[in-house]
Amino acid sequence: MNTYSFDNIIERRGTGCVKWDEASEGVIPLWVADMDFAVAPAIQEAIRKRAEHPVFGYTFIQEDYYEAVISWFKRRHHWTIAREHILYTIGVVPAMSVAIKALTLPGEKVLFLSPDYNCFFSSVKNNGCEVVESVLRFHDDTRRFEVDWEDFEAKCADEKCTVFLLCNPHNPTGRVWTREELRQMSDICRRHQVRIVSDEIHCELVMPGHHFCPMGLIDETTIILNSPSKSFNIAGLQTANIICTDATTRRRLDRVININEVCDLNPFGPVALIAAYNESENWIDELNKYLWDNYTILCDFIGKNLPQWKVMPLEGTYLVWIDVSSCCDNVEAYCDKIMQKCKVWLNPGSMYGSTSGEGYLRINLACPKSTLQEALKRLTTI
Repeated sequence: MNTYSFDNIIERRGTGCVKWDEASEGVIPLWVADMDFAVAPAIQEAIRKRAEHPVFGYTFIQEDYYEAVISWFKRRHHWTIAREHILYTIGVVPAMSVAIKALTLPGEKVLFLSPDYNCFFSSVKNNGCEVVESVLRFHDDTRRFEVDWEDFEAKCADEKCTVFLLCNPHNPTGRVWTREELRQMSDICRRHQVRIVSDEIHCELVMPGHHFCPMGLIDETTIILNSPSKSFNIAGLQTANIICTDATTRRRLDRVININEVCDLNPFGPVALIAAYNESENWIDELNKYLWDNYTILCDFIGKNLPQWKVMPLEGTYLVWIDVSSCCDNVEAYCDKIMQKCKVWLNPGSMYGSTSGEGYLRINLACPKSTLQEALKRLTTI
């Protein structure tokens, strides 16, 4: 039994919840990266206390905010961040767009490892740049997705390629990149003058036997995008940080943040971040154990009841990548069929790459065990 009652069913319909209120009645939504768990008690208390003050005006970010960020990453990941290197903004996706706009010219190329988070595609294209995908390969011997290093370097060598956008840990394949892999990425990018921007929003969601390494520990020139939003289930509070060591680049980033008016945080985000980083470490540790238990349940169930599905190893995040290519020629149609017949909402892998996601689907297992078990039972009727 866990201390924080992750088994509790919390009714989210009727709260303006994207995950549940966009789903038809009776549908179990296991799609968007949003957890169905109550946030850590310290965060609830911090929000409650702030809400007692009756004025919710413009918010000034005080030193305890920066101290919480610095303390967390030093304590948790042995990464020392200087106060002046932190820029705050309203979310990691806006931060991604800020970085692309600050570092590229329209028409330049941005590289990432495909399949990849769908907003990578839109952020790159919306800023007038060209998407370049280096497709990850699944290796049966290592049981993991790995970088095609020859292809990766060839694409970095293109003079129009100026930015490598990394997802660390990786959504949707669930990889947690090793220190050696990160170093090889850095070496190749340095060789070809490609700047690295690393989205590390899932960095606290790491499964047993794996360890997250911030790219900033490997290459201090990397621009890091981070937030407690995914790990602590507070995405709606819209708080994120950009970590940048280079003063010239940081000025460019800050300018873009202000030009695009993504510079003001709401009154609740900063207090939630402080409570998360200063008082909720035990909660995240128990959450990861619960997520691993859910993954084990999913693997056991699918192995016994849907053997034609091939579950990919989960090293990090709560998003499970599943190969269903033996069941379908079109994964979007297959997910539509699952929605109609099973009343379970899953993401088709085609969202995450031009071709690399075809034949896969993604399942969000950050929900109470009973919800997951009911969804799995329904999937046997497909």
